[in-house]
Amino acid sequence: MRSNPSRGRTSHTPHRHIPHRRTATVALAGVAALIAAAVQSGAATAAPATPRAGQAGPAHAAVGLTPAQRAELIRHADAGTAAAARQIGLGAREKLVVKDVVKDADGTLHTRYERTYGGLPVLGGDLVVTTARSGKTMDVIRATGATLKVAGLTPAVSKAAAEKQAVQRAKALGGTDSAADSVRKVIWAASGKPVLAYETVVGGLQDDGTPNQLHVVTDAATGKKLFEYQGVRNGVGNTQYSGQVTLTTTQSGSAYTLTDGARGGHKTYNLNRGTSGTGTLFSQTSDTWGNGTTSNAATAGADAHYGAAETWDFYKSTFGRNGIKNNGVGAYSRVHYGNAYVNAFWDDSCFCMTYGDGSGNAKPLTAIDVAGHEMSHGVTSNTANLNYSGESGGLNEATSDIFGTGVEFYANNASDPGDYLIGEKIDINGNGTPLRYMDKPSKDGASKDSWYSGIGGVDVHYSSGPANHFFYLLSEGSGAKVINGVSYNSPTSDGLPVTGIGRDKALQIWYRALTTKWTSTTNYAGARTGTLAAAGELYGTTSAEYKAVQDAWAGVGVGSRSGGGGGGGTSYESTTPVPVPDNGAAVTSDITVSGRSGNAPGNLQVSVDITHTWRGDLVIDLVGPSGTAYRLKNFSSSDSADDVNETYTVNASAESANGTWKLRVQDQATYDTGTLNGWKLTFP
Repeated sequence: MRSNPSRGRTSHTPHRHIPHRRTATVALAGVAALIAAAVQSGAATAAPATPRAGQAGPAHAAVGLTPAQRAELIRHADAGTAAAARQIGLGAREKLVVKDVVKDADGTLHTRYERTYGGLPVLGGDLVVTTARSGKTMDVIRATGATLKVAGLTPAVSKAAAEKQAVQRAKALGGTDSAADSVRKVIWAASGKPVLAYETVVGGLQDDGTPNQLHVVTDAATGKKLFEYQGVRNGVGNTQYSGQVTLTTTQSGSAYTLTDGARGGHKTYNLNRGTSGTGTLFSQTSDTWGNGTTSNAATAGADAHYGAAETWDFYKSTFGRNGIKNNGVGAYSRVHYGNAYVNAFWDDSCFCMTYGDGSGNAKPLTAIDVAGHEMSHGVTSNTANLNYSGESGGLNEATSDIFGTGVEFYANNASDPGDYLIGEKIDINGNGTPLRYMDKPSKDGASKDSWYSGIGGVDVHYSSGPANHFFYLLSEGSGAKVINGVSYNSPTSDGLPVTGIGRDKALQIWYRALTTKWTSTTNYAGARTGTLAAAGELYGTTSAEYKAVQDAWAGVGVGSRSGGGGGGGTSYESTTPVPVPDNGAAVTSDITVSGRSGNAPGNLQVSVDITHTWRGDLVIDLVGPSGTAYRLKNFSSSDSADDVNETYTVNASAESANGTWKLRVQDQATYDTGTLNGWKLTFP
């Protein structure tokens, strides 16, 4: 939930693909068959190839696995990692480590792996292998397409030097510790050429009292800092925010404790102003907790315990997920952290949720959407594990906002009705306004409504804006409306309307993308690709839901509209072919516009026709007469499809309509070539 100033983002160097990557479609017959046999979910049924209109296709819905079934799938996947690594073309020094397995109703398996190289963990080496029931490999989605090969595993820079750098960086950010908690050798592969590196973790406290887990990655050959991110993710009971609710507790003798035996043994503790440990488990002789005000310490405990229960139930009921890790084990919650601490946070290392009491200890941050937000960081960590920096960090934060909102609507509590506002109950700004707005994120004064090329350098709590905005548009559509008594008026970056498909469907699409399509390095372009793939599997690629995903992303400046934009208008076209060299310099094609008055429109349509054998290699920009570049398509190592035939919508209202416009195309990875066949500008 944090709203602190942004942290720096390291520069991104395009990935390189491995040779023979087309062999990724070779069937992992023995491995997949072994995994497929691990769980039987009743009699097999032939699901229709195309889902019924407006209904999710049952074949591609993930089945709800019991903890034992999931553990069995993982055990079988573990047994086949060596064969899987060979089949997808990994090198002799690389090994796969199973992180999770998702099984669809039709027997399709999505196995998520981490990687090691020479026994060292590979940061940015994660991948998802999708196999059909038959054993055929359907897809391999990689966080990086780079070949894993480093000159040696002996560092030139000392471990002590790397630790010193990280500690100094932590102190610059307000950290308190003079030594690191840990330093380990790793392979850094999340950007550019893989290199031997150190990952240093510095603990202590941050400047606002939040626990510190600053991860700093240092090149072991040069001592250069490659990356950094913060590992701590901010953000009958008489509760303060949800009124009188029913809590699941445990009786032991004459005392009751805030222990939820129905939800993995989740416990709620009172830190009593402490900042470490678990404090004291809430325990009393009465099973009525709190009085609805801060005068009773158990009030915040009741809110936190209720929020944890509703979050568990939301994931279970909506997605069939058994707890944060999907293993049936509950996390735990801590309340009354520090003194007047104005924040809440999730910490993977303790698998726990922690809440401060707010300004003056008067507004504990235990509202239900905050609980759902923070615990959803744990879900992200145990699925795609989106890097908490750059565009992937914005998607990480947005995922927590999206599922936190889902929890609030699911709870359907009259004292805190569902809305598309984040933290509206906790008054963190001190003026009654919410922390964030999903319908128009810029209303908070810092978040971004739409994607732009520099958004990766913005603090992740603000670069989350386009994804939050996308989710609102996909759920409810654009324009003015009132939902549960709250007024919204959501704009679009291209000025064109979006028709929503409902929150329930939007949640299913986002969750499936998170759990089966995204990796640690997924950016906004990759998020669009993943959600379209998810929508196509669930509802069909010709469905209204699929088209709505296209339109909602276009509404926040990512990709083109369904059907290619607004239609009509005056077009200017270049049909001169331009070769696109493999992993070479950018090429351009010009169109001169004349005879128009004023500036270009906010919904300028740019139609692109490129033949290419791996379009994920391509970065495409529109360059206006002023020289300003507008990013149309990002690099994506996981987008293996051929060709680019897209119409993008660009807000070019700052440009003069007349002048020379350029389309700039660059292939940023090896092994594939292409041709820019032509492109067109349409002024609606």
